[in-house]
Amino acid sequence: MFKKKKGLILSLTVASSILLATGCSDSTSGTDSGKSKDNSLPAVGATIYKFDDNFMSYVRRAMETSAKDKVKLMLNDSQNDQAKQIEQVDTLIAKGAKSLAINLVDPKAAQTIVDKAKAKDLPVIFFNKEPDASVLKGYDKAYYVGTTSSESGVLQGELIAKAWEANKDKYDKNKDGKLQYVLLKGEPGHPDAEARTKFAVDTVKEKGIQVEELAMDTAMWDAMKATEKMDAWLAKYNDKIEFVIANNDGMALGAIASLEKAGYFSGDKFMPVVGVDAIPEALEMIENGKMVGSILNDAKNQGSATIDLAANAANGKDVLDGTEWKLDDNKAVRVPYIEVTKDNIQVGRDAYK
Repeated sequence: MFKKKKGLILSLTVASSILLATGCSDSTSGTDSGKSKDNSLPAVGATIYKFDDNFMSYVRRAMETSAKDKVKLMLNDSQNDQAKQIEQVDTLIAKGAKSLAINLVDPKAAQTIVDKAKAKDLPVIFFNKEPDASVLKGYDKAYYVGTTSSESGVLQGELIAKAWEANKDKYDKNKDGKLQYVLLKGEPGHPDAEARTKFAVDTVKEKGIQVEELAMDTAMWDAMKATEKMDAWLAKYNDKIEFVIANNDGMALGAIASLEKAGYFSGDKFMPVVGVDAIPEALEMIENGKMVGSILNDAKNQGSATIDLAANAANGKDVLDGTEWKLDDNKAVRVPYIEVTKDNIQVGRDAYK
């Protein structure tokens, strides 16, 4: 009797272990928003260059929300590894994806993915990282959802110029009339990083403000890397720095962490910091007076537009069918940027509802 009970307990334990194991999912191999739903929904195979990117985490959430009851979304974390992403695309095609939605790790890999999609006559929607226009033109079922990269730089430059002119007595520490800045750049070669860097500074100059670059370096969109860069710049330049410009909010938040360690944002010690994306964490900093402002990169609409186009494509419809989106001459849907400061912070909040 004891042996039977012991055997039964062992069997139950093993069975429980199997159930627990099968209930766990590995985000690197993808999540499936249609698991417990109607499997008759068309499958959209999607990849995001890395799930733990601040901004892309909100695009991902918008995609998952938009996909409900519309498509079976097979979503993968490419972990910032282009070779892994190519393998994921192969797997998604093998799993029966009717269209692909791809946030490239490296924009130069777009042609490789198009070649794979074209071989199976599959539509592909690139999003957030824009491939070369020739890649989109070379395949009639390739499209892009994103922004106009230069627009974010221009708006950020306008934001910097307005803040400088309104607070010149406070910001111009050495009273030389020049804006001395450090700039945290995103991934080198990334269209957004290059455009934001160029157009932000050029726009400030066009407003008649003299500038001097103390330092510029990449922090690869990453908050921790930005903290390390800012630590080094503070050690080297200290009070010579009058403005911190960041290509995205993740790096702006990293810079703020460094500045806080150095005693900024306490008493009269202040440093103007601007970013791009207007993610919720940055909105909190703007509200608390630790960031001058940011440029809203509309994650919600980028995510929903990507799914709208991918769902239509998966159903064999025109990609714009039943939507309000429009394609430009480069077969791209452009979601506009919006300047966000403390004065209109609700605009940023509304984007995440």
